[in-house]
Amino acid sequence: MKFGVNTLIWSGSFEPDKYPFDALKEVGVDGIEIPVFVPSDLDTTAVRRTCEAHAMNVHFCSINPEGINPISPDPGVRKRTLEHWKNVIRTAADAGADQIAGPTHSPVGYLPGHRRTEDEWKWCVEMHQMLGDDLEDAGVTMAVEPLNRFETYFLNTALDAYRFVDEVSCDRIGILLDTFHQNIEDKDVAEAYTTCGKHLMHVHTCENDRGTPGSGHVDWAGVMAAIKGIGYDRWLTIESFNSHIPELSAATAIWRDLADSMDDIALDGTRFLRDQWSKA
Repeated sequence: MKFGVNTLIWSGSFEPDKYPFDALKEVGVDGIEIPVFVPSDLDTTAVRRTCEAHAMNVHFCSINPEGINPISPDPGVRKRTLEHWKNVIRTAADAGADQIAGPTHSPVGYLPGHRRTEDEWKWCVEMHQMLGDDLEDAGVTMAVEPLNRFETYFLNTALDAYRFVDEVSCDRIGILLDTFHQNIEDKDVAEAYTTCGKHLMHVHTCENDRGTPGSGHVDWAGVMAAIKGIGYDRWLTIESFNSHIPELSAATAIWRDLADSMDDIALDGTRFLRDQWSKA
């Protein structure tokens, strides 16, 4: 198992001076997950240089930014969306990242007031299928993340995510399942991971309040047993957000400090997850 931390804990862009690399290595962090919203803004050379210097693996998290929507009824928007994700894939390869993870299926907060339609499902499946060759050429995987109902209506449950990825049918596309979202959407968080089965590609970990793993009521023993039971052996990455960055706080509805310091979320959380994994 590899243990990671998402750098949104400290900042909304790649700012390595803010990351406590020595402390992260000391508690057993194997890699960082960095947010990439506008690919052209990322200095891929700096990412490679920084991660090599600290012996850290790197992977991406990303979303559909403004004006990008795989399930838009406008064919022009869908075409731009395909090109956007192709660009994200190229950028990941340039930065030395081997994975992109996030809600690739729809924009966060896009809630048009109706249930998912058959056309939207078809458009989204087709777009992901069209990314298969690019992912293969770049040596990159893509983990699709269901979100809670307050952030999307398109994919919420582990079962829906399984059906979606199964229909896409691409070896390089799987599921990212996040303990925060599944604590809201699935009846049994641990069982949600079992449901993903062969398609589970990435795991985001945080508490029910998006805080430090182990500080809330998530069934960590059950989650660890479930993912170990299906043979999952990729990333357990802590994802939380800095409440002191206005853009992040507003986007994630975090209005209070989640720990005494942001470092604590990464360091205490990794210690806890490693302990839980060893006991599972």
